[in-house]
Amino acid sequence: MSLAWGGVRAYLGDNSKSEGVTMAPMRPHGAGAFPKAVVTPAPNAPDPAQLYAALDLGTNSCRMLIAQPKGSQFHVIDSFSKSVQLGQGLESSGKLSRASMNRTIQAMRICRQKLERHGVKRMRLVATEACRRARNGANFIAQVRRETGLQLEIIKPEEEARLAVISCAPLVSTKTEQLLVVDIGGGSTELVWIDISHVPARERPRAIMRLHAGFVADPGPFAAAKVVDWISVPLGVATLRDQFADVDDDAARFALMSWFFEENLSDFAPSAAEQARDGFQIIGTSGTVTTVAASHLGLKRYDRTKVDGLRMTSDQIDAVIRGYLKLGPDGRRDDPRIGRDRQALIMSGAAILQALMRLWPTDRLSVADRGLREGLLYAQMSADGVLEDAPY
Repeated sequence: MSLAWGGVRAYLGDNSKSEGVTMAPMRPHGAGAFPKAVVTPAPNAPDPAQLYAALDLGTNSCRMLIAQPKGSQFHVIDSFSKSVQLGQGLESSGKLSRASMNRTIQAMRICRQKLERHGVKRMRLVATEACRRARNGANFIAQVRRETGLQLEIIKPEEEARLAVISCAPLVSTKTEQLLVVDIGGGSTELVWIDISHVPARERPRAIMRLHAGFVADPGPFAAAKVVDWISVPLGVATLRDQFADVDDDAARFALMSWFFEENLSDFAPSAAEQARDGFQIIGTSGTVTTVAASHLGLKRYDRTKVDGLRMTSDQIDAVIRGYLKLGPDGRRDDPRIGRDRQALIMSGAAILQALMRLWPTDRLSVADRGLREGLLYAQMSADGVLEDAPY
């Protein structure tokens, strides 16, 4: 295997070994996207007829938002988030375990209670990589419906990528000409490369929002954002961690994970040619990115208003990651900004993040505390015509 991975090599010792399993990324011919905008919670009890819900069941977490339209954005009425570790053991067995399914169903029951309490009728409940890959994924979806009454839908990687992209549209700079949106999930990582150089500067965020109809949709009379390429790599924070679980040394395991993720990006078209530095923007959306941002800011208590939209340099990101390595597993577990639930996953996510910053011509990352749920809400509200077509 090629060892073209720059500074990461310094983390490895001479005794580090790994027997990596080849995992070819999925790279379809199309491309796709979706977005969001969250305002403050609505002050008065909302009309249930105006409420929408979005649930994202991933490899590691079950998360839901209930919201009502507000202008071109929306108010969050209620939310839910829990680490259910649905994909635990999936890498080795190819199946969802009984314990992980039971944990997830318990979380889904709480979601159902919230939906019933608010009287929500419009909703979209989706499952991603763990259910896509598991041999018993369809059986699990049926079990969820029997035991909770909720109908989950397993979405394809393209739609997952679309949802992530649109949720990040408000963070797109009017100076951006080439945009890379990265969504680091539990079981997979989606990357979407978008060319907006031919879109008038003031229209660039809106052009990203128009991708909700599809990566190859006809934009009509509007200037179009062009999706150059997109990829869904079957490596997320949980699956990448499991690939190298047998490597004992913390720093060596981190370096190997970062290199292995980079190897899986070799077929992503934009990585094959040198890109111009000016006008290039990376937006990262995931728990990894927001956790690194919170650590950089030294937050004792997470504050979305300080994290969402923050721009971090590669040196700042690297300093946080080196700090994580210095802490070691026990130190990370005791760090309140990481937490016991996330400490086992933060280094695999950091390995992905560092690989991305190493590959492309920018030293800055825009942090997005937004993703699939927000994209699902936007798509539903947009389809119903309840959002105002206001500028960002």
